[in-house]
Amino acid sequence: MKIEDIDLCASYWTVSGAVYPGSQTEISPFTLKDRAEVCGRTGWRGMGFVLDDMAASIEHYGLPTVRRIFSDNGIKHVELEFLVDWHLAGARRLASDSMYTRLLDMGAELGIKKIKIGGGVFEEGEPDLPAMRDALAVICQRAAPLGIDIVIEFLPFASINTIKRGLALFEGLGTTNGGLLVDTWHIERGGMTADDIRQIPLDLLRAAELDDAGPEVLGSLFNDSTHYRRLCGEGSIDIASQIQAILDVGYRGYWGVEVISAYHRHLPLEIAAQRAFDTTIEQFRSVTLPAS
Repeated sequence: MKIEDIDLCASYWTVSGAVYPGSQTEISPFTLKDRAEVCGRTGWRGMGFVLDDMAASIEHYGLPTVRRIFSDNGIKHVELEFLVDWHLAGARRLASDSMYTRLLDMGAELGIKKIKIGGGVFEEGEPDLPAMRDALAVICQRAAPLGIDIVIEFLPFASINTIKRGLALFEGLGTTNGGLLVDTWHIERGGMTADDIRQIPLDLLRAAELDDAGPEVLGSLFNDSTHYRRLCGEGSIDIASQIQAILDVGYRGYWGVEVISAYHRHLPLEIAAQRAFDTTIEQFRSVTLPAS
């Protein structure tokens, strides 16, 4: 493998402009066409989207044009996010189920291969693993015929907040299209290391995201995550060691880059895309790439 063989995916917030998780609207002020053209020019081979943003783009352009925009700009990988509350009951579960149906319908139309979900977001204490396993089995089962992987992000501000808890969700589940997403920020802020990454079985390491963090948490973990992430190599995380661990497990998929930053989101679109791409690809020069 050479550096040129590495596919980077601009996760939604990296090139979405002045929006962020939980903002009044999460729909990017930049058009899909503008974002895809910039990503194509600056080296990206994938893009991520939140549901509302992609729905707005489909309504504006129509599905055939959305597909053509990706094709014309060399965007091979498209992913959707971010499903929560999928293990609960009542109104929140109904809303989550409705959102998931929309994600699947959209995924089928666009040939999407990954949907990102969070387990127990903003829940404290031990996760309700039996309830989560039951719900996750159905989620994976519904996505399987569409060729979509369900990837769980373990977040430091969720009940599924470690690799160990993430792996426990899949014990005895028997699914073939589910697994974990390893994000360097979550590893660092969750007190884990590259050695912990190496404990993930290859069949359950389904996605990777790269981003950096400052030396200290600013405010709450969610605040730090939402406004103060950094470009790779501009923080305190040993990004290369985590990349090496992911490669050592055997992961050979594309790499997401998720820079959620109050500073970064106000940069001109092309500068934001180019800086995120360049700083990330530089991290791979410090690792031992596989022979093939």
